[in-house]
Amino acid sequence: MYNQSPNGYSGGGGSGYTENPQYNEQGEPIEEDEFGRTEEEFDEDMQRELADDAPWKRIQQNTFTRWANEHLKLVNRHCDDLQTEFGDGLNLIALIEVLSQKKVPRYTKRPNFRSQKLENVSVVLDFLENTERIRLVNIDATHIVDGKLKLILGLIWTLILHYSISLPMWEFEQPDAPGLGRDATPKQKLMNWIQEKLPPELPITNFTSDWNDGRAIGALVDACAPGLYPDWNKRDPRNALENAKEAMDLAERWLGIPQLIQPHEMINPRVDEQSMMTYLSQYPNAKLKSGAPIKPKTNSARVRCYGKGIEPSGNQVDAPAKFHVETFAAGQGNVEVIVINPKGQREKCDIEFRNDKNQTYDCTYCPTMEGQYKVIVKYGGQEVPKSPFSPYIEGKAGDASRCLVHGPGLEPNGVMVDKPTWFEIDAANAGNGLAEVILVNPQGRQDVVPVSVKQVGPGKFRCEYVPREPGLHSVNVFFAGRPIPNSPYGVNVAS
Repeated sequence: MYNQSPNGYSGGGGSGYTENPQYNEQGEPIEEDEFGRTEEEFDEDMQRELADDAPWKRIQQNTFTRWANEHLKLVNRHCDDLQTEFGDGLNLIALIEVLSQKKVPRYTKRPNFRSQKLENVSVVLDFLENTERIRLVNIDATHIVDGKLKLILGLIWTLILHYSISLPMWEFEQPDAPGLGRDATPKQKLMNWIQEKLPPELPITNFTSDWNDGRAIGALVDACAPGLYPDWNKRDPRNALENAKEAMDLAERWLGIPQLIQPHEMINPRVDEQSMMTYLSQYPNAKLKSGAPIKPKTNSARVRCYGKGIEPSGNQVDAPAKFHVETFAAGQGNVEVIVINPKGQREKCDIEFRNDKNQTYDCTYCPTMEGQYKVIVKYGGQEVPKSPFSPYIEGKAGDASRCLVHGPGLEPNGVMVDKPTWFEIDAANAGNGLAEVILVNPQGRQDVVPVSVKQVGPGKFRCEYVPREPGLHSVNVFFAGRPIPNSPYGVNVAS
């Protein structure tokens, strides 16, 4: 069921005594809440927040209407009022067909009678539940035909969560991490993406107050298109409207992101969380248009490093230690890696540019001795965040040739699109090492289908993945940095 709570309140207050207490006519002190409000003031605030014209409600209705129209315009339709213009089912059916890329079954094209309108809406609700597998709670056709606005907004929010946030696969998703991937709520998924995208000096923890001064949206615009808004951190927080408007105008013109929420709504202290999520969910799929006024700038603080080769444990002597340097948000620059062994000697590190959308460099070094290593990563001559890294190199790596594998996820046939599959690696007799799997899609990309690799026992690893498209996939299985026998495996994914 659609459920909207008012946003939190700002203000002082806290535990302890009241510095300037108020008294009633009997001379008794008036109790205040944690925000310094009396009971009467609290009741008045709640009445304002729950009123039909509460700011957050107006913002939400405006945003959801704009979101619907962005999709409806693809089929030459428009909706001015969600409360009344979904009543015959036609706009709702058109919206669902655009979102799902499927045709809704037979319905009345010119509904004149209430019974025909109810039938149209029933058809589309049944389509959502039984074909699209979207759970709908406490809403039926009469609510939409009768213009029950709260329930209609709840339905729109369900569609936004499903089609704009839950379904798309975004960069940074890690399906095997706690609270991430398939286990993440839509809210967690969007917040995880934003936190990974934004620089560490701008901590974002919510979808409301953290965006009120207009600087966070500027940072996000520049993170999606480095150099488009490079001076966001020099903006005066007191000029919130100007900051938000400039950033959102740039996003609309050069990233193709429509302003589903308006700048003056974003900086409103009572901004609606769901409206902000709706607007921000457009950014992961943003594409920079040609001719954009990019201002080149190197910022090593925007570089992201990840991979086993820089983790504290899990690397072995004579086994390739791999990690990746992502530079998409850091502007123009060169990657430099310095690997120092426990004796203070420098060891070779190979760097290969992947030429993908995240401007990733794949780095590989082969440790020659056991002990504490130091890995220094620089971009544009400056060290990147968390550098130097301190991986501990363990004894000689195991023998990948002694690994055994089994499971449907490695079979040439039988794997289906959007269906989870698995396989297991038995390295019990292979010695020291960790398993690694890289799945390459039919277009040759290895960053599209994440693979979860979990150790389920001594020398035992379970690997799971969900293919997103049909065609021949290459499943590359490694142990202790080396390919196991018969790797890579060719897997034909069927639709």
